[in-house]
Amino acid sequence: MEGMKTLIRTAVTAAALATVTAACTSSTGGTPDRQPPPKANLGAVRLVAYTSCDDLLSGLREKTAENVTAYGFGNAMPIAYMEDASSMASQAKGRADTPEHSTTNVHEAGVDEPDLVKTDGNRVFTVTDGTLRIIDTATRKVTASLKLTEGDGGAGIPGDLLVSGDRALVLMRGGDVMYKSIVPPGDTRYVLVDLAGEPKVLSTIKPQGSYVDARMVGSTVRIVTRSQPDITFPQPQGETSEAELVKANQATVRRAPVDAWLPKIEITDASGAVKKDTVACERVSHPAEYTGTSMLTVHTIDLAQGVTAAGTDPISLAADGDTVYGTGQSLYVASNPQWWFPVRPLPAVVPPTTTPAPSDTATTKTPAPTPSDTATSTPPPSDTPTAQTPPDGATAAPAEEPTPDEPAVSMSASAPRRPDPRPTPTVPPEETEVHRFDLSSPGAPRYVASGKVPGRLLNQYSLSEYDGHLRLATTLNSQDGSTSSSTVYVLKTDTMAKVGEVGGLGKGERIYSVRFIGPVGYCVTFRQVDPLYTLDLRDPAAPKVTGELKITGYSAYLHPGAEGRLIGIGQEASEQGRTLGTQVSLFDVSDPAAPRRMSQFFQKDSGSGAEWDPHAFLYWPKTGLSVIPLTQQEESGALVLKIDDSGVRRLGMIHHPTQEGDYRYQPGIQRSLIIGASIWTFSYEGVQVNDLATLASQNWIPLR
Repeated sequence: MEGMKTLIRTAVTAAALATVTAACTSSTGGTPDRQPPPKANLGAVRLVAYTSCDDLLSGLREKTAENVTAYGFGNAMPIAYMEDASSMASQAKGRADTPEHSTTNVHEAGVDEPDLVKTDGNRVFTVTDGTLRIIDTATRKVTASLKLTEGDGGAGIPGDLLVSGDRALVLMRGGDVMYKSIVPPGDTRYVLVDLAGEPKVLSTIKPQGSYVDARMVGSTVRIVTRSQPDITFPQPQGETSEAELVKANQATVRRAPVDAWLPKIEITDASGAVKKDTVACERVSHPAEYTGTSMLTVHTIDLAQGVTAAGTDPISLAADGDTVYGTGQSLYVASNPQWWFPVRPLPAVVPPTTTPAPSDTATTKTPAPTPSDTATSTPPPSDTPTAQTPPDGATAAPAEEPTPDEPAVSMSASAPRRPDPRPTPTVPPEETEVHRFDLSSPGAPRYVASGKVPGRLLNQYSLSEYDGHLRLATTLNSQDGSTSSSTVYVLKTDTMAKVGEVGGLGKGERIYSVRFIGPVGYCVTFRQVDPLYTLDLRDPAAPKVTGELKITGYSAYLHPGAEGRLIGIGQEASEQGRTLGTQVSLFDVSDPAAPRRMSQFFQKDSGSGAEWDPHAFLYWPKTGLSVIPLTQQEESGALVLKIDDSGVRRLGMIHHPTQEGDYRYQPGIQRSLIIGASIWTFSYEGVQVNDLATLASQNWIPLR
């Protein structure tokens, strides 16, 4: 047992000092008509490159034709999952007088993730309303700004940042208003900016499709986008059966040129010159099984060199993806199963011959609780969460699943319906496919292999590469949704073949958070109580559960603390599973057979953005100081805590100035940083600087 204690202590320490690792994202692409296999295939899924454009066109036409429906590609809506991230604070590098500062909370040390705010200690960079602003940390003033959108546009357009030296890459998601969620094709663009002196745009990249996510190792950024074939389907004429629509759409697919599938890129340089490019056929690969209805493209940009003659050096894969994870040597794009909503006309309704009485009229179902209801609503069932992004500062406990067969509108109960002869689309099997790319050489990644496991990932923290193996934690629901269980699988990174698994976690529940730290894993499942499982993953072929702790509530995010300690951010709950408010727990995990909660902070009727977006979580190992956004009924702000072996203690709250206008409101704080002897907090309205020791306000820097 003492040896295992040493293992845990070493793993936690290694997490704080871990070196380079990267990240990746994924989505799904099943068909609504395909019956699930009797047993999931856990073998490796081989990645195959096309031999020629003719080979590519033939394969994509047939696969797409098999999967097209009467309504084109739009018969399902994927619910993407928020991506979490975490890292330890880092020492500043650069000028000798650069103040000590924290950085973006990321999944793997050495692998940066795009976020709303970046700092190098001397400067703070942020993008709001399509404008990049640079704040000098010494004078605490905005020293430069650069508008990245044309005209009066830009309000509300999401933008994330990656910064290396005097180069910034701004990733803009067009009209998408949900953070890292469903991204419609639109004005997605990646803007490379020179930060030396007066900031200026060096180049603008407009990819075909939607931005998924990006990771940066050193100064090299890999950006993942996804696109659908550019095919226009014929409009139905008159009374047309579904079978006839499918046949017509299949014929359209089989006539489509190869150009319909090959992703396009448009690059505008600093002079305004435009270069248009298309991914070459020989740079497109496909798994052994694929639908042809989606294409993933990985773009590579070295910020130190800028966009060269090679452009973004793109490579593509005939697959879908929505979750990105990686290390310094690997990039993974995982594809979760989708929730399927039949997109077809409602059955025809024969008008009633008499007006129905009010009591005969059916009403619309009561909608599922929204994230803002989490303090008073019952918890969701033990199945897969949806990925609705809460408003700034709001809490986001996992919401209830949508009901695929729920009618979109209420109908007269007395009105007879004509029978609908069309079969209800079959929900595809819950399987997660993961593609691995090798990053060990400069330039574009190299495809390695793909693997498949049953169930659904929660987010990127459900993935972890360690010692030549990839660990994945998924929740699998039964076909009728009556039960669920979670499993951790171990795959070999070179073949992506399964070598081990440990299941039976949280029967009747689903995963709410996962954290892998070296050879140790932690998994939280929840329905009415929160079992925190500890996992021994030293033997990839025989992973095992070593301990379990049952407490009320749940942790939605787990973060490494001091040696042998684990921090959990989530919601407290009653014994019946009703959420009660934000809770921050400190766990002693030094003995994997007997994890225990050492301390808990609880704030009634509140929620924190750190529950669903770990970029919002700040932990400063040097002192144990922690900052999280907190929203309550009467106020919004940032909760400042001290987390150490003496417990989890509240130090105070930071509030941004109340805003006056059409109505009065207190801005919700989204991010926080430590720079020197101050805490910097960021909201949509501005930046506030507070004294690290006293929390007294020092400066307010408006951004609007």
